Amino acid sequence: MQRKVYFLSTCDTCKRIMKEVGVDDSFEQQDIKFHPVTEEQVEAFYKHTGSYEELINKRARKLKDVLAENPVSEDVDYKKLLLMDYTFLKRPVFEIGGKLFVGNAKKTVEAIKAALLFAK
Repeated sequence: MQRKVYFLSTCDTCKRIMKEVGVDDSFEQQDIKFHPVTEEQVEAFYKHTGSYEELINKRARKLKDVLAENPVSEDVDYKKLLLMDYTFLKRPVFEIGGKLFVGNAKKTVEAIKAALLFAK
């Protein structure tokens, strides 16, 4: 079963969640600061979520400034933002057994734990 996590190594929330769900060597790990997500990966995320906006970290500090210069008029504009800067991706992103889990909401973390438990 494929297990992959996209995270930011400088993000304490990512580190906490990865520890909480038990990320180990069975996971492929991609630090998006040093290995940004590719267009193909963003498109694969979109296939799971059906929305580029759902992948956006709306708390990103740079986002407000970038949106002032690059207003979003449709969902595909969010794809451009995701490819522009790694901080715009809501994280962490887990791929587990063909399912995608995006973000750090408590409900999402619980779903990750359930998916990992079911996969054993």
